[in-house]
Amino acid sequence: METQHHFIEANGIRFHYAGQGSGPLVLLLHGFPECWYSWRKQLPALADGGYRAVAPDMRGYNLTDKPRRGYNIESLVDDVAALAHALGEDRVHLAGHDWGGIVAWQVAWRKPELLRSLTILNAPHPAAFARYVRSHPRQLLKSAYMAAFQIPRLPERLLTRDRASAIASALRNSAGRPGVFSDADLDVYREAFLRPGAAHSSLEYYRQVFRQGPAVLPDSPIHVPTMVLWGQADPVLNEDSNADLARWVDDLTFKPIPGCGHWTQQEAPEVVNAELLDWLAAHP
Repeated sequence: METQHHFIEANGIRFHYAGQGSGPLVLLLHGFPECWYSWRKQLPALADGGYRAVAPDMRGYNLTDKPRRGYNIESLVDDVAALAHALGEDRVHLAGHDWGGIVAWQVAWRKPELLRSLTILNAPHPAAFARYVRSHPRQLLKSAYMAAFQIPRLPERLLTRDRASAIASALRNSAGRPGVFSDADLDVYREAFLRPGAAHSSLEYYRQVFRQGPAVLPDSPIHVPTMVLWGQADPVLNEDSNADLARWVDDLTFKPIPGCGHWTQQEAPEVVNAELLDWLAAHP
C-alpha cells in the first residue's frame, strides 16, 4: 500500500497530508523541525492494522499554507479539530511528537470530546514542564534555545544558511542511536525547512507560546486515556520532567524506551508501532 498525498481546507488554510489505510482515524502530529515524513514508518503499520492513518504538515510547515498569523495555541488546537471534521470524523485517535505533542496535550485539555485516545511521544505536559524547569536549572539550560528563538529574523538566517545544515545537525545530534537518519532523510527535512516562509512560521510556534505565557497552561487534569512513550536517551528533555505527570492525567500509561533519543517514532519504529497498535485496540 502506497502513501497517498492530498490537500484539504481546514480552519481557513490549506493543509497537505499523507495518509494510508481505512478505518478509525489516527491523526499524527509532527514536531520541530519536521513534517509529515517523521511518521513514514507508522503510516503503513497503522494501515495494515485497520486504521486510517493521516500525518499532516502542520500549519506553516512544508507544503501546508504559511499564514503570517495563527500560531497561538488556540489556533493550533482549532487546526486539529478542523482537520478531523474536514476528514469526515467527529472523534479521532491523536498522537503527537515534540511540538505536535504539545499541541496534542492542549487538544486533550481543551477539546476532550474530540478524542478517543491520546498518545504522546517525547513531549512534556505543558503545566508539568513549566513547574519542572523552575526547579531544575539543567533542564532550563537545555531549553535555552527556545529563548534564542525569540530574537527577530536572526534564527531564520542561521537555521537556513548552508542549505539548512543546522537542521540536519540538530536531527543527528539529538538521536540516541547513530545512523537513524540517512542523508536522504535529512534532505527531506532540509528541503521542507527551506520552503519560502517555513523557517519563520515554524519559529512562530516558540514565539507565540512565549508571548501567551502561563495563561495557556492547563490548570485541570486531562481525562482522555493517555499513553506516553518516552525515549530515555533524549538529550533535550529530561525523563524526570514526567515525574509529576499523574497529577495532570487521570488515565495515564507511561512507557520508557531505553536507548532511544528525541526522535522517538523514527528511532524505535518497531517498538512505537507495536505499542501504538496495542493501545488503539484497547480504546476502540
